[in-house]
Amino acid sequence: MSDYDERPWLALYGDQPADYEIEFDDALSMFRAGLARDPSGDALRYFDGVIGRRELDELSDALAAGLLANGFAAGDRLAVYLQNVPQFVVAMVATWKAGGVMVSINPMSRSRELSYLLKDSGATVLLSLESLYDQVARDVVPDTGVRLVLTTSELDFQTRDDERLFAGVTRQRHEGTTDLGEFLAEHRGQTPPPVQLGPDDVAFLTYTSGTTGVPKGAMNTHRNVVFTAQVYRDWTHAGRDGAIFGIAPLFHITGLIGHIAVSMLVPAPLVLAYRFEPQVVLDAFLEHRPAFTIGAITAFSALLNAPGVTRDHFASFTSIYSGGAPISPAAERRFLEATGKQVHNAYGLTETTSPMTVTPFGTPSPVDPASGALSVGVPTPNTVVRIQDDDGKDLPLGEVGEIVADGPQVVAGYWGKPEETAANLPGGALKSGDVGFMTPEGWVFIVDRKKDMINASGYKVWPREVEDVLAEHPAVRESAVVGVPDERRGETVKAFVSLVPGASATPDELIAHCKERMAAYKYPRSVALVDELPKTVTGKILRRELRGT
Repeated sequence: MSDYDERPWLALYGDQPADYEIEFDDALSMFRAGLARDPSGDALRYFDGVIGRRELDELSDALAAGLLANGFAAGDRLAVYLQNVPQFVVAMVATWKAGGVMVSINPMSRSRELSYLLKDSGATVLLSLESLYDQVARDVVPDTGVRLVLTTSELDFQTRDDERLFAGVTRQRHEGTTDLGEFLAEHRGQTPPPVQLGPDDVAFLTYTSGTTGVPKGAMNTHRNVVFTAQVYRDWTHAGRDGAIFGIAPLFHITGLIGHIAVSMLVPAPLVLAYRFEPQVVLDAFLEHRPAFTIGAITAFSALLNAPGVTRDHFASFTSIYSGGAPISPAAERRFLEATGKQVHNAYGLTETTSPMTVTPFGTPSPVDPASGALSVGVPTPNTVVRIQDDDGKDLPLGEVGEIVADGPQVVAGYWGKPEETAANLPGGALKSGDVGFMTPEGWVFIVDRKKDMINASGYKVWPREVEDVLAEHPAVRESAVVGVPDERRGETVKAFVSLVPGASATPDELIAHCKERMAAYKYPRSVALVDELPKTVTGKILRRELRGT
């Protein structure tokens, strides 16, 4: 047995068994068990609107019955093109009740991207916001296999239209589409026939960001969904003490599992606020007093920099986690000082259906003394994480290599892409593309993405280490480090920095700050000050957009 198979980190989980039981065969059974435990409880809160758990069951019954009456069949795909609105959750449950597969689409997708996703997934039904249909989908749908288009509005399911989000938004009707509200009313009271779903059936397709090629549809199975929902409940305490707040986009794997799936399992109310706008989110914290959330550290940073933020905004939280991007120790300290709350680390990918490692609730993440990096946790139960070289051989604990995960959260493969599946998921284990190392106790540390390494005069420079040092400067809000061409060194280090509002620092000051704290080949030779760094909708900083600028 190898060092990785011995799983010494299980000691951090207390008395939990080494073989962690997956409680349900499918996510629909998980939803129904939560409904049975708390039929009169709130399922969704959206501004001043509330959908109870029993009402969610009735609405999803109506949608499923209507889909089946319009030719939807087991295995068919329904695509959702929505922001964080209650209709997203209704569609997810309804798709499962109809025996289908949900396809989650980034609402920032434009025509070319939407066309590709609809065609690649083979979606036959599209549920879209009216505004997105008008702006994008109208010209795309006729060239895809979509047979039924349902449209809905961000104004539905609440009456207090927030002018900060909905200024100028009006209801729209589009030729060739069916209004979701009317569709639900037509089929209200109908019940779809029983459906048989198994653990290996695909629950939804979530598309990778396509940074190294075209987006790939990860096939997240029902086993994947149930297992990772349980991990959130048991190891992060999600939903145990009250409502879950949906900071992450629901289309993203963090939102799908860390918000929706775990809220169904516990069950616990899920609070939604359309999209991330710091002041709106802070007001929602005070109104709904949630107990758990998980989001990118960049989102938490934006909240801390919002006007008027106080500790009281975070007073109700008993558990806060960050995922999507590693946290620097400096960012962790700032959050604790500002809110009085510890932010815990978790790490996963689309292909691991959210977490592959997690910092157990109440356990501080250690800091690596050599690099200053904060650990992203230990492998989740039933999961073996390995560090491997470029030939796929296990490296000794403590050595740096590619992070590879094998466990019940790893997807079955990529939709319609057997070659990519074989390359990235050999033998069912995921090659993450992230570089890191593991301590003998099982703590995992991420060094960086393999493709982001900078080669300066033959020396390896990992951008994240430079970014962590920059984060220690009190004027730095966010930073991104990239390699840029250099005649003498081949590549050299350049940093893009946004400053804390009201703070000041010159590029020379920031270079000197790093020079004092890093080896000569690592510190940035140039610094560009910017108002904002480019990010994905989930808060990940897009280094690729900064290269060459």
